Amino acid sequence: MRKALDALYDGAAALAALFLVGLLGMVLLSVIGRQLNFYVPGTDAYAGYLMAASGFLALAHTLKRGEHIRVTLILGALSGRWKKGMEVWALAFASALTAMFAFYSCRLAWQSRSFNDISTGSDATPLWMPQIGMAVGTVILAIAFIDELVLELRGQRVVQSSDEPLRNE
Repeated sequence: MRKALDALYDGAAALAALFLVGLLGMVLLSVIGRQLNFYVPGTDAYAGYLMAASGFLALAHTLKRGEHIRVTLILGALSGRWKKGMEVWALAFASALTAMFAFYSCRLAWQSRSFNDISTGSDATPLWMPQIGMAVGTVILAIAFIDELVLELRGQRVVQSSDEPLRNE
């Protein structure tokens, strides 16, 4: 199960990277088009769709690598069972919150598909297509938070922390 979950997080991160490459392509196409006096309709909209999908798909991988911003002011003052209790509470709350976010993201994409909702731009993209990236990303993030909660309850959670703040000068 651990390998499957890690593969899910890594796969979502790889897909996020692929969407970032697509974003780069849209921006370059727009810049080159301006320089050579041609316009490709929808490049701005598709750049936005790709950026949103990339951001949401990378959330779970970022969480599992300990790269999310985390306020540890209270946790730093606690120890023992109080600290573990606060960790469990925070992870349970985050799991519930992201599960709701995932549910409503999926519902939004489903409703957009059901209503044949399209973007207001010149590209008239069916909105469920770009919303899929957000929906999938939030579902994977909810899975990652539940995974962290289960690991914390079992005493197997390893908190990976970034030493990035230590490098500030």
